[in-house]
Amino acid sequence: MKAFPWDPVLPILSRDKAESEKALAQTNRMNQRLKKRPPKARAIAIVTEEGLWKSEAQAHRLVRAAAALALGPAPKRGVTILLTDDVRLAALNARFRGVNRATNVLSFPSDAPDYLGDIAIAYGVVAAEARAQGKSFAAHAAHLAAHGVLHLLGYDHERASAADIMEAFERRILKRLGLADPYQRRKAA
Repeated sequence: MKAFPWDPVLPILSRDKAESEKALAQTNRMNQRLKKRPPKARAIAIVTEEGLWKSEAQAHRLVRAAAALALGPAPKRGVTILLTDDVRLAALNARFRGVNRATNVLSFPSDAPDYLGDIAIAYGVVAAEARAQGKSFAAHAAHLAAHGVLHLLGYDHERASAADIMEAFERRILKRLGLADPYQRRKAA
């Protein structure tokens, strides 16, 4: 099984040594559990690293629900979602994509047959985008969780035709959660 991509980055980004060690221990425990017992169908582990995420109970519920819907009936395919800050996403983006800035969501596919991969979502970027787009934080976070899982499943938005397919899935997932079309505002503009 592929290691979590953020493990090596963690000590570099620590603002507080105790906080960094606690997050590293949590990640290591998750790695050990996954090695001992592969995830069951639609196993979704959420690792909350950024303090502001901890106050977003509705976002947590919707992130998990959106990820589960995006996974669909994929048997024995686990996903880990890291809810973190912009600093961590900027470091991951720089390290793995060569882009030196924070982004809203990153997906890291796994080679393991029983584990789909990892997703990281940045609190500050999500909050700023939600405000700018007139959406709730929780709805936007759910959209990004679904988006990240769809990337892990092989969907992309590089070509317009591929983007149409991916966006249609995202719309259906959010509609099932009772959330508005995430692209409605963009198309109206």
